[in-house]
Amino acid sequence: MRILVDAMGGDNAPVEIVRGAVDAAKEFNVDVSLVGREEEILPVLKECGVEAPGEHISVVDARDVVEMEDDPSSATRRKPDSSMAVALRLLHEGAGDAVVSAGSTGALLSGATLTVRRVRGIRRACFGPVLPNGGRGVLLIDCGANVECTAEYLLQFAYMGKYYAQELMGCEDPRVGLLNIGAEETKGTELQKQTYALLRTACEAGRLNFIGNVESRDVLAGGVDVVVTDGFSGNILLKSIEGTAMMLMKQLKGIFYKNAKNKLAAAMLKKDVYALKSMFDAGEVGGTALLGISKPVIKAHGSSDARATRSAVKQAMTFIDAGVIESIEKNVQYMRISGNEGE
Repeated sequence: MRILVDAMGGDNAPVEIVRGAVDAAKEFNVDVSLVGREEEILPVLKECGVEAPGEHISVVDARDVVEMEDDPSSATRRKPDSSMAVALRLLHEGAGDAVVSAGSTGALLSGATLTVRRVRGIRRACFGPVLPNGGRGVLLIDCGANVECTAEYLLQFAYMGKYYAQELMGCEDPRVGLLNIGAEETKGTELQKQTYALLRTACEAGRLNFIGNVESRDVLAGGVDVVVTDGFSGNILLKSIEGTAMMLMKQLKGIFYKNAKNKLAAAMLKKDVYALKSMFDAGEVGGTALLGISKPVIKAHGSSDARATRSAVKQAMTFIDAGVIESIEKNVQYMRISGNEGE
């Protein structure tokens, strides 16, 4: 197994990206190809104890870099020698088994769609992060890749989310919910109403375990495994959860440091508090799979450090072994609305 790592993508590239990739190669016994400017990568490898690239840790020279200010829709096309574009091209050509990048989200989505291409029959690729809920987690799909969606897109998101939850989250029969402003079937815009009808039909056919509409307050309550929504609403929900978690951890820290009595309590609860904090730590998760693409592409957080990069490589390995893409390919005929089969 070989993981192609975009060494120049992200706020902390290439130093933290290279360090994390090396850690992953050593710990997980996986082959890693670092794609980027050789003269910047090699010194970091030496600092990590890798005197020269070899079979397990190799370097692919790429002279350009996709910057955050570049137009996402055309970045990899306009910069074909960028680390991101080269990594995606190598994946398409079979020179690697997955791509990990902490670079521009929009550029990675566009580049993966144009170069690696979607699974045949899938209308849009999407991001599916797993949010903590005290158990196995809940998959939110989409969270920002597709701001404007059709009911067919959301139907496909539901199926792709189902296979991800089955193969990677250990859910035998994932409960699929539609994000909405109320539980009633008549709630929401025309998009939610049309999607509800499609999901209910799939449920009646025994292909999805659709449990109906889910309100935002219930997403983390443990009653649903996959939450389906458009990228606009999903991104707002995701950022709201992240902001709330940050605020609560800040307030909790203030309480623990308020006085001597609270400091003593904090010392006794230190392990449990760290465990709670790690639930919302992007460095532990690593990244988000780009679902609907024909080969594994993992989007790592833009501020990824070495630990987060290591986790992203591990996630790529797990995603490859899980066979989610194969499950999508085998069942894509159920994900299309009649009349759109040829699109």
